[in-house]
Amino acid sequence: MNKLSHLIVKLRYVILIVAIGLLIPSAIGYFNTRVNYDILTYLPKDIETMKGQDVLLDQFGTGAFVLYVAEGMEEKDVANLKAEIENVDHVSDVLWYDSIMDIRIPMEMMPDEVYEAFNSDDATMMFVIFDDGTSADGTMDAIEEIRKISNKQCFMSGMSAIVTDTKNLAMKETPIYVGIAVLLAVIVLSLTMDSFLIPLFFLISIGMAIVYNMGTNVFKGEISFITQSLSAVLQLGVTLDYSIFLWHSYQEELEKTDDKKDAMANAISATFQSVIGSSITTIAGFVALCFMSFTLGLDLGVVMAKGVIFGVIGCVTILPSMILVFDNLIEKTKHKPLMPEFVRIPKFISKYYIAFFVIFLALIGPAIYGNNHTTVYYDLTQTLPDFLESVQGANKVDEKFEMNSAYMLLVDKDLDTASMTQMIKELKATDGIISVLGTDSILGPAFPREFVPEDLMSDLESDDWKMVLLTTDYKIASDEINNQITTVDKIVKSYDPKAMVVGEAPCTKDLINITAHDFKVVNFVSIGLVFLIIAFVLKSVSLPFILVAVIEFAIFVNMGLPCYTGTVIPFISSVVIGTIQLGATVDYAILMTTRYLNERSAGHDKKEATLIALSTSMKSVIVSALSFFAATFGVGLISSIDMIGSLCMLMARGAIISMFTVILLLPAMYMLFDWVIMKTTFGMNTVQAERNHHIGYMIHRHGVA
Repeated sequence: MNKLSHLIVKLRYVILIVAIGLLIPSAIGYFNTRVNYDILTYLPKDIETMKGQDVLLDQFGTGAFVLYVAEGMEEKDVANLKAEIENVDHVSDVLWYDSIMDIRIPMEMMPDEVYEAFNSDDATMMFVIFDDGTSADGTMDAIEEIRKISNKQCFMSGMSAIVTDTKNLAMKETPIYVGIAVLLAVIVLSLTMDSFLIPLFFLISIGMAIVYNMGTNVFKGEISFITQSLSAVLQLGVTLDYSIFLWHSYQEELEKTDDKKDAMANAISATFQSVIGSSITTIAGFVALCFMSFTLGLDLGVVMAKGVIFGVIGCVTILPSMILVFDNLIEKTKHKPLMPEFVRIPKFISKYYIAFFVIFLALIGPAIYGNNHTTVYYDLTQTLPDFLESVQGANKVDEKFEMNSAYMLLVDKDLDTASMTQMIKELKATDGIISVLGTDSILGPAFPREFVPEDLMSDLESDDWKMVLLTTDYKIASDEINNQITTVDKIVKSYDPKAMVVGEAPCTKDLINITAHDFKVVNFVSIGLVFLIIAFVLKSVSLPFILVAVIEFAIFVNMGLPCYTGTVIPFISSVVIGTIQLGATVDYAILMTTRYLNERSAGHDKKEATLIALSTSMKSVIVSALSFFAATFGVGLISSIDMIGSLCMLMARGAIISMFTVILLLPAMYMLFDWVIMKTTFGMNTVQAERNHHIGYMIHRHGVA
């Protein structure tokens, strides 16, 4: 590494030129990476609901629909509006009263159920069907176009409308996320650094690494909007302390030599060796997300693991080059660090370690209880603010039609009429079902088939399948609708074993079941990986248990707080926060423990070693935690998308809780379990034996009783 470090110093100008040049292809890659705003598409492709989506697209030419409510309009005006909507690109069809019969024929001739599905007091409803998937660019463009030709009396509800609003909101807010993260990072760096200019170079080098990371996502084809929104601030948060470490190492080396090039080469070597261990635990946390069957975890995990690698490379190549090239400017802007050295606090913590351990024992029960009883939600409408059109549309559908959602059945086209009639009868009798709409329900005994337009028949029947639309007054992701879907599935499969229940509500039901399993898998994998890394780095059997227990306690406190504050959090936060907090903050514990072991090896007793480790590590732990806090807190505060805001707020709070836990609890662990640590850590047992031998010799020689 020493030769490579000197080569980096020698080629500093070349490195900067290449680094700047690489921004161009990275920017091109960034702008050519598609962003997916529909998280339901990350469900496993082999489950029935996702297979059903493929059938809808392949055989019916549609993968999406929205409910469109027109309020206070005459029938002829609604008919004209419908015609306009049908002319919008990517609109396959619009189902309304005149899709079933001529508008001149009185609506009273329609079956009551069909009439009530389309009408309620002064409001009428259409089903707008698109020829592409829920989150396809064409579908979202069509939604925007329909909104332009609609008036204030018209409302749209459905997953495609939600996805469109999510896209518009995320595109508007993502640059603000980055801006506020940078602003807060500058504040933290101003407190901890000894130069006004060095924070700027930190942020430039990390910014370049972020651009490289985002640009290389083009090889993935697309990334989720959550990954797009979070990756920059997360990468800044978890890699900023690498830059701080390089700067401090460089300053230490300058005290040993007047040659700045040699000092930087030595600093690069020291930094690389130190941040490799730190970055591996962080990468392990993100890699654990890749084990989720809900592949949003894979999406976020791959991008963030890649981002940490780019961050390490940038820290030991781009940043040293900039520091050397602009050394004179940096020297002119030096000042005393504003953050004080901590002397009294470590002594206080070391003295009253028993009290802090007792506090830990008192809090662990409530923390675990809160963690296990925090309420989460899965309804994607809840993640968006009330002022958005899709949320207002959902509220209007509920208000006018007492309908909260709609989903579909795909049934074998060759199923006989008697079976279909009996199945529809059973479905109508199911709790919460408002209407069952299909060719067999529309064609009542008094309704001639020839009255049904051919294009309507093609919308509801393909070569192999019949589509049946169910409307329900149960909310998506509620226990009621999930039980209803289970009942509906049993009914339709009793008539057609190959039948499928598809749509947003069934997909959300699958999402609930899958993420509950993923939560256990991700936690198990992340703890296992971090455990092995700690065991390897510290060469200990007991320390992985102690360090993981300390950080897991911090995670339980963080995740338990919403239970006691009555806060309901989005499901994705509960699944990924544990592994992110563990991977990103266990470094605080590793840093302090490494110093503790070094001091024990140097001959200090456990009390001295604990005090020295805490005194020397406390500032670094605080700076690391504040860096992570700075990058995420602002986003959590301002984000209008709760799925992003809640996750960032949990990460920001988790960094601070982990910081306090490491500073207050870990020293108590050293004091209480020192004998176990010494016996189970490679090389430490020998040190302890030599120390005991030395003490025995001194007692024997000087006659000390």
